[in-house]
Amino acid sequence: MTMTPNSRRDFLRNAGGGFGMLALAAMLAEDGLLADDPERARNPLAPRRGHHRAPAKNVIFLFMSGGPSHLETFDPKPELTRLAGQPLPASFGHVMTRRAVERNRLLASPFRFRPHGQSGIEVSELLPHTATCVDDLCVLRGCHGGTVTHPESVYMMNTGSILMGRPSLGSWVAYGLGSENQNMPAFVVLPDPNGWVKGGAPAWGNGFLPSAFQGTLLHGGANPIMHLQNPPGVGSPQQRRTLDFVQQLNRRHLETRSEDSELSARIAAYELAFRMQAHAPEVVDIASETAATRRLYGLDQNATSEFGLRCLLARRMVERGVRFVQIYCGDTNGWDAHSDLVGNHTRLCRQSDQPIAALLKDLKARGLFESTLVIWGGEFGRTPMTEGTNGRDHNPHGFCMWLAGGGIRGGQAIGSTDAVGLRAAEDKTHVHDLHATILHLLGINHRRLTFYHNGRNERLTDNAGEVVEAALA
Repeated sequence: MTMTPNSRRDFLRNAGGGFGMLALAAMLAEDGLLADDPERARNPLAPRRGHHRAPAKNVIFLFMSGGPSHLETFDPKPELTRLAGQPLPASFGHVMTRRAVERNRLLASPFRFRPHGQSGIEVSELLPHTATCVDDLCVLRGCHGGTVTHPESVYMMNTGSILMGRPSLGSWVAYGLGSENQNMPAFVVLPDPNGWVKGGAPAWGNGFLPSAFQGTLLHGGANPIMHLQNPPGVGSPQQRRTLDFVQQLNRRHLETRSEDSELSARIAAYELAFRMQAHAPEVVDIASETAATRRLYGLDQNATSEFGLRCLLARRMVERGVRFVQIYCGDTNGWDAHSDLVGNHTRLCRQSDQPIAALLKDLKARGLFESTLVIWGGEFGRTPMTEGTNGRDHNPHGFCMWLAGGGIRGGQAIGSTDAVGLRAAEDKTHVHDLHATILHLLGINHRRLTFYHNGRNERLTDNAGEVVEAALA
């Protein structure tokens, strides 16, 4: 009678391969290829070691939804000013945009740039507060992606693929490293209350990873996480007894299904939700923050108070061991300035500039900067050509992002776009390279962080991606 092993561990146990098979088992476990790791099954979010020692323990990703213009923020182009009003020269070749290029004219930035800090990096007048932190920033001026539409570019920046349904960056980090705080999720998302990013929840989804690693939405107020509070009349002891009974049934069911990662994740999620009922409200309660801290983040100003609060909550979360926090700036349209570029970017820079600078300074003051990687950017940039008369179209061919803290060498700009800011030209950084660098700074080798799915060892960076070594401290 032939017996079919229920798991890879059963196969190794029954194969009779002696020390050779034990060595293979050790290597598979080291690479995360034993899907039925008992510790991971018991607690998917238990903290785990990375592949190498690394400076960063936490990430805050400031996602500028809609595509901020690099030409109005961190990438000055004198040649664009000189050629303003003319068609794009034929020497730049064919450009993939959503509309005919021939009707559009080159548009100079209406904003002044000047050098800041000891590094002398030029920053737009729209970002006076961020400019004071420029020596902490590593500006990547040669970023590029691959598609001109919002949802696909949002998915690319968040999941490494233009296709819906892949695990997000935060989910991969949670899967690889777990959480330092067993009373909070490893991956928390703070969406813009005025509207979600185009593409929606798949941008922070777990894809084919177990559901324990998906992003958890967090809001301000008395109920920071929806459906977390008990119904009226149900106290904590009764809730505990009910949960114990449900978990007893779930574990009995799991005994015959050792590779059911979704059931294991559900068991762990129930326990986490119970603990969060006591701990999550404290995370969003800023009553203990000083008046000076509130002013620093702009909580005393209408324009900055909402985004400033979410930046402050992000600091409070990484301070309490949440592994990955993503904050979205901009409603459903956000920075998508197809018209009225000046009004759009002036408003959103006013909303976000002071809180972002406050976050960087607050992290430094609290000794969290060196262990927290901060990322700024959107799904793509904007074209140097107009759309209509006073806007810019989508541009995935060349744009800017910046990194700070967490093992980054600040005070430098890496790469460049071409003379008018259309395409990445020198020291290019593809989205896969960005992801590889982020994982490296967290101690993860992006080629070794894999998950077996549909007969293939999948990874965030697919079959591409190189660490941007010049960005590292």
